[in-house]
Amino acid sequence: MASDPVLIVGGGLAGLCCAKELTEKGVPFTLFEASDGWGGRVRTDEFEGFLLDRGFQVYLTAYPEGLRTLDYPALDFRAFQPGATVRLSGSFQKLTDPWRVRGEMLATLTSPVGSLRDKLRLRALRSRLLRTPDEQIFAAENHTTMWLLKDCGFSPRMIDRFFRPFLGGVMLDSSLQPSSRMFEFVFKMMADGDTAVPAKGMGEIPKQLAAKLPADSLRLNARVAAVGERSVTLESGETVSGAAVVLACEGPEAQRLAPGRLPPQRFRGVACVYYTAPEPPIEGPWLVLNGNNQWPINNLAVMSEVSPAYAPEGQALLSMSVLGKPSQTDEELQRGVNAQLMRWFGKDAKHWRHLRTYRIPYAQPDTVPAPLDQTSPRLAPGLYAAGDHRYMPSIHFAMLGGRLAAEAAMADLSGASAAV
Repeated sequence: MASDPVLIVGGGLAGLCCAKELTEKGVPFTLFEASDGWGGRVRTDEFEGFLLDRGFQVYLTAYPEGLRTLDYPALDFRAFQPGATVRLSGSFQKLTDPWRVRGEMLATLTSPVGSLRDKLRLRALRSRLLRTPDEQIFAAENHTTMWLLKDCGFSPRMIDRFFRPFLGGVMLDSSLQPSSRMFEFVFKMMADGDTAVPAKGMGEIPKQLAAKLPADSLRLNARVAAVGERSVTLESGETVSGAAVVLACEGPEAQRLAPGRLPPQRFRGVACVYYTAPEPPIEGPWLVLNGNNQWPINNLAVMSEVSPAYAPEGQALLSMSVLGKPSQTDEELQRGVNAQLMRWFGKDAKHWRHLRTYRIPYAQPDTVPAPLDQTSPRLAPGLYAAGDHRYMPSIHFAMLGGRLAAEAAMADLSGASAAV
């Protein structure tokens, strides 16, 4: 094995998991992160005593790579209620997972969100996916999610009132055009485990990963300007040579650093708007969906009801997602959000205070996922790529992509050493 370090570009989950795998195998590395902290898109800011995730994000505790990689007890996950509350025709209707929440079967079956036949089909879909191995899901013929839902027999009412806002929040695309493979995998993970956040915010996940890495191999505020043959050049002009280079940055940055090596991709954006209120407008750790599909709020969560650490005592923290890349200014977007909050919760919402708006233009890659064995981390000799844009948009695939890139680099370096 070469003694020169593997150079990792990007300190998000993919880069951290790549570094973790190298560390465990005794392979030296240097990780370069352009910003002032770890996590990439998965970071949490502290603001006036509130914990603000950079975009509404959740973690699915059934993720296989997370079970392999993370210390769950230390993260102290706090779960959402299985299911959702749907805003529909002037009222809030609960649609729970009655197979996980006792006493909710009748309420779910009679909910106006969908027909009784829709609920039975939802149960059939859930049961089928829980019996289906992940590998089979990834290898299945790929369709749009809309095609799959229609093929399962769901009514237009169920699709419009539940699946559009629910999967719009997951896939950031309420048109339901993203991959059926992604939908089936994510739906299975939700049925098999909890939808949760660490008690102190999503940023605790990358913090935990970074804490286990050698500090002298980590470099913050070190943006890579160019990638050479087994080398990187920083914006400062410094050039660092190594045994291999792993591009673990987000898709557009990887394309910039390795032009022509990666297929063209589009990316889905989202804006996350945070407000504080003196009392929680929705009690309990619920995901609230906009079943009327009215702009701008697609989904809402009172994060302080999920984990009290998200807000100072006596205050509630509301997180709201606006899909796409809104052309409105922050002030215009804020007015639209506030108007919708008043329609939902009454005039008191007029006095709720806006905290911060995050715009994430590259929140998710808009990809047609390929089976894992068809997407190699290798781009060129000594050059590798990691991240969810290589496989499927999710925390699981960001972490898995980092490990697979490390394994590919180590295998190639071992072969090169053996040939010398």
